[in-house]
Parts: sequence; structure tokens; C-alpha cells
Amino acid sequence: MGDKITSKKFAAEAGVSTVPGHMDLIKDAKEAVKISKEIGYPVMIKASAGGGGKGMRIAWNDKEAEEGFNGAKAEAKASFGDDRIFIEKFVDQPRHIEIQVLGDKHGNCIYLNERECSIQRRNQKVVEEAPSPFLDEKTRQAMGEQSIALAKAVDYDSAGTVEFIVDGDRNFYFLEMNTRLQVEHPVTEMTTGVDLVEQMLLVAYGEKLKLKQKDIGINGWAVETRIYAEDPYRNFLPSIGRLRRMRFPAEGKLDKGEVRIDTGVREGDEISMFYDPMIAKLITHGKDRDAAIDTHVKALERLEVEGIQDNSPFLAAVLNQKRFRSGKITTNYIKEEFPDGFSGADMSEKDERLMIAASAYAHGVNAARFNDISGRDEPAHPARTEWVALVAGKAVPIRVELDEKGAEVHFEDADKTIQLKTNWRPGGGLMEGKFDKEDFALTLKPTDEGFIVERLGVTARIIICTPATAELHARLPEKEKPDTSKLIMSPMPGLMVSVDVEVGQEVKSGEAVCVVEAMKMQNIIRAEADGVVAKVNVGAGDAVAADEVLVEFA
Repeated sequence: MGDKITSKKFAAEAGVSTVPGHMDLIKDAKEAVKISKEIGYPVMIKASAGGGGKGMRIAWNDKEAEEGFNGAKAEAKASFGDDRIFIEKFVDQPRHIEIQVLGDKHGNCIYLNERECSIQRRNQKVVEEAPSPFLDEKTRQAMGEQSIALAKAVDYDSAGTVEFIVDGDRNFYFLEMNTRLQVEHPVTEMTTGVDLVEQMLLVAYGEKLKLKQKDIGINGWAVETRIYAEDPYRNFLPSIGRLRRMRFPAEGKLDKGEVRIDTGVREGDEISMFYDPMIAKLITHGKDRDAAIDTHVKALERLEVEGIQDNSPFLAAVLNQKRFRSGKITTNYIKEEFPDGFSGADMSEKDERLMIAASAYAHGVNAARFNDISGRDEPAHPARTEWVALVAGKAVPIRVELDEKGAEVHFEDADKTIQLKTNWRPGGGLMEGKFDKEDFALTLKPTDEGFIVERLGVTARIIICTPATAELHARLPEKEKPDTSKLIMSPMPGLMVSVDVEVGQEVKSGEAVCVVEAMKMQNIIRAEADGVVAKVNVGAGDAVAADEVLVEFA
């Protein structure tokens, strides 16, 4: 069952609903195009030994089928040492829903409900939850019974997962069976109360399952997000480096629910280009879906990562979207909601005032601390209350009164003074407290002038200065961006898989120039305009840095 081609044939023989497709081996790209046309576009090109989104491509036409076959084959060979490829019909507007099964060596098998894993990017799961907001009890039971039938047909024991594609009418089709513990298993554990790892050990030891199907219920709701070392602001490209700071929210009770952290990294560890980008899993549980999501958002607020870029701002933005909250999600969700990529969540007036107040407090505390230093050459700065906050291209006048527990901040256009309470001290990245009597958490990163403030996908550079300094800032000219129109630059650190052009070659817009691999994912870099190659600076096998110039055009 660990082989996708074999498992699909076996599932069909066992009476499990399967997606139409070509399950035999495909020898080359030409045959892949022929098969794709016979099945009918769109199709999914997949590695037989694949997993984690590796070796998978969607093709909507002949050109994409040819490129997808070659790319999936190379990626599968590099990731799994097995380059066998198959093709199946791509179900439009699908949901990815999987059933957790548990069997023993004595023929007993049960299912532990489902997990909704539809929020995916590049076929890699990003958000998982249990139960699914889409399934009804009748469909859940039908999927569970087919999963058990399949597991029993192969005498499967231990924990395993049977994955399905489900359409809008709740018709479901077998995808694959994962004969191992899944990354997203914690949401099942938190909603059923069953420790899957413990059960796997007991089964491996030869014990009979003590659990019966009637013992498996659904207690509340659980949500898991995968914290990836990737930059959502640069099309989710891999981010590598040392984890200078890695602080997780405390496990246990938080807000309306409970928090759990699963991770294999620590502060100070190095994130390299050679491994999968996942660095942690954040899991929350609540009495219902809203409570689990609300708790999750609170936990993401309290996550600190420095040294690399992580995807938590994007995760927070997704969880706060009305569509996600409604449960109307498909595997196309990210593509549909973020067609132009992710550039950050919009900053509301409430966000802006909170970030200004937090920056003003931090600026005031730093200034007061500076004034307490004895033996300085320059005179102490006089204590002030009148400031200007520079944010998002505008100047916001504020009055700030510091006290031992925070600050009172008055905005010029507000009818009241707003109180900020916090225990933040200089050097701390995370600021927690209350603003206008509501709980908040955000991160402050000092710069040469001001702070970078981040909260739930909203990022702002804020400078707290005197009115005179604000006037001078308004006169500073904009720095012109360098012209890179004739350069092909690496969008990420990685290894060159191939360079497909040479000096003197004419290249058309959209044509593949080279392929870069990082974290087991291959990325085709294309020309953005017509041109003639003047210089090639790299070759296959070279390690490259982000923004390194690979190819230059005349």
C-alpha cells in the first residue's frame, strides 16, 4: 500500500471508489502527453513513491503535461530514489479528506473519524483539522467502512491513513494509503482521546486492540498548522539560516482552548536547504471549530521566529478569513484567495493604533533607560510627551504618558485616551498585554530607526520621532530601485539542477532558463521577457544564494 500505483489497483479490486486514470508505468514525456489527452485535462501527474507534495504536478494542456512529467520524474528520483510516474484525472474543486485507521495483528480494525486537509500549497498540506466541517455522519461512516475494508484486504496492522478526494456532492475517491503515522495525527488524538503512538507500540508488540468502533467519538474540534521555513512574501520560497530566536507559546490552556506544540528544532539550530521546510506543528483544541480557530490565532500571535522567515503571518491571515471560518474550502483555496501571492494582511485602524502605541511605549522605555546611563558625553534627552508616529507613509501625532505598567496614549483624532498595559522590557521580541482592555500580542524588532512591528500577518515599519524630525523625513527623496530587467536572479538559496540556455541563445518570454532545487522541491525559473543570453554565471550542481545573478541578457 506504500506504492501509489499498486495501491490504486488493489483498492479498485477491493471495491473502493477510485479516481479514473492510467496506473501503468509511463516511459517518457511523449507518452505522458498522449495518456493525458486520453484521460482528458486537467490531469494530476504523480510519483508512485511520492509523499509530502513531492513529485506532483497538475497539467491543463500538452505543454504542462510534458514539463510536469519531466519535473515530477526528476523530483521523485531525487526525493525517493524511485522515478515511476502515473497519471490520473484531476477532480476540480476537490476537498482532501482522510480517514485514520488502526488495526492489530488479529484481524481487528477500526477507523478514528476523518481529517480535513484541503488547505494545501503545491500539493503540500498547510492547515489540517478534525473533524471535517463538510462531512455528514452518513458519508463519514461510508468512508470509514471502505477504509477498513481496504486495510483488512491487505492484513494491515498499526496506524495508517486512507486518503480521499471528495467532490461538492460528497462523492469520494481513493487517493492513496499512507502506511505510517501522518504529520497531522495530533488533531485526531485531540478529538478522540486516543494516543496513536501508544496504540502502534501495543499493536507492534502483538496485543489486541482494546478499542471498539463504538468507543470512538468526536470531542470538540482541533486545528493544526505547519510552521514552515519559507517566505510567504516571496511566493513561499525556502528560507534558510540559523534560528536566532525560536519561542513557542506555552502548551496547555490558552483563551478558549488548549495548545500543543510538536517540533524537532531548537533555538540556535541551522535550517538548511537539504531537508523538508517544516520546523514545527502548532495544534489547538476547543469545544467547537470557532473556539479551536480563535485559540490558534492567539497562539500564532505568541510565536517568535528570528533568523529565517517563516510562514506564520500567512497562516494567521488564512485563519482570520471569513471564507475559511465558513468552512467552504477546497484544495484550490490558496490559489483562489491569493492569486497574486501573499503580501501581508491589510492593516485596520485598530491594528495601526495598537502598533503605534506599542512602538511609542518601547521608544519611551528605551529613551528613559538611555537617560539613566551615567558618564555619557552627550546630555540627556528631555522627557517628552508629544510625538509623531511615521507609519504607512503618513505622520500620526500622539501624546504618550509612561507609567510603571505601560502607557496612556492619546491620538489627535480620538475622543479618549487609550491605555496600554504590558510587562515588556528592552531586548524582548514579544510584547504581550492589554490595549483598550483587550488582550494582544505582537513582535517588535528594532531597526536603525524605529521598529518593525508584526502581528497576525500585518507588518509595519514605525518610527517614533519629534515633530521637527517628522518634517525632515517628509522631505527625504525615495530611493530608486536598481534595474534588474536584464538579469535572471535566483529567487531562493538552493542547488542548480540544470541550466537550459547558453551564451548567444535567443530566449522568449516564459521559456524555461534553469531549474533550482531547495528543500526537495524543484523550481523552474523562466524568462520574463524576450532577449539574447550574454552571460551564464552558474552550472548544474552549483550552490546559489537568494538573489544571486544566474543569467544575464544583452
